[in-house]
Amino acid sequence: MHEESELVTGEAVVLDLRVAKLASRALAMLLDVLVQFALLLGTFFVLTLTVPGEDESLALTLILVFLVLILVGYPVLFETLSRGRSLGKMAMGLRVVRVDGGPIRFRHALTRGLAGFVIDFWALGVFGAVAVIVSLCSSDGRRVGDFLAGTLVIRDRVPESAGYPAIGMPPGLEGWAAQLDLTRLPDDLALASRQFLARFSQLAPEAAHALGWSLAQQVGNALGTPVPPGVPPWAFLAAVLAERRNRDHARAMQAYAAQVEAARGHVPTGPGFQRTANGQLGAVATGGQPVAPSPWSAAAASPGSAAPGSTAEVDPPTPPSGTPAPAAENPFAPPS
Repeated sequence: MHEESELVTGEAVVLDLRVAKLASRALAMLLDVLVQFALLLGTFFVLTLTVPGEDESLALTLILVFLVLILVGYPVLFETLSRGRSLGKMAMGLRVVRVDGGPIRFRHALTRGLAGFVIDFWALGVFGAVAVIVSLCSSDGRRVGDFLAGTLVIRDRVPESAGYPAIGMPPGLEGWAAQLDLTRLPDDLALASRQFLARFSQLAPEAAHALGWSLAQQVGNALGTPVPPGVPPWAFLAAVLAERRNRDHARAMQAYAAQVEAARGHVPTGPGFQRTANGQLGAVATGGQPVAPSPWSAAAASPGSAAPGSTAEVDPPTPPSGTPAPAAENPFAPPS
């Protein structure tokens, strides 16, 4: 099975998605089956306590109803609410997406759930044999339910350095990005924006313009803020993703510092950490001299943190992947 799949969106843009391998999908399915089995045991236990023993027809009916609800409703409910992830897929870092790379909806999850119950796994699937055979015959590892729903299972948990270059903050957008509520940005939309920026230089100008504005409008609607006037789509998306990354790094460093303080109550002097004059945690070298703040600290990650009075000039924004920068007199001129 190929590890990557090239899918074409409606704008004729090729997306590289890391297809989930059969082993990881099988392990995720096993985890889901264990959860379903536990739910079935709990349901049977409750039924034995509540349903009269002499009414066998009622007990059998309830058992069949709950069996279908758990085997079908469990994956449908989780994949709908979590946008393509069940508990097993969350544990394995997998996600179900549409073949165009977009998030799935209820109808996709329902089609996959019904096909999984009837064809792929249980009723006619010979305990998953049909799903395994069809997945092995498919270049993208898709089972019958995926073909019927038009979906694909991909690896959602991929290190940033494995496939995408770091995205910098476009100059001039730091203050604007610092005011955004990024908790409203869905992960799948952020992933699509990152894929677009990574392939920016490989797209035709017309396709880059159309897809960029489409993604910028979706991100703007999700965040509740429009694209600033005169800002090109790539700069808008890059500012949002860079600010999101900076905040994640700042939270991680603050959490680490809090854990150190909570575990030890103090930080030893010498090589490592010690408290500075203002009471903050700081690193010191072997000679006891303070070390310059880490570029990943909360202060460095926050926008507009240049030293007061600094005269360092900022280069005009450069599009991702080496695309030439716009003209200096109008650095955010929309693409022609």
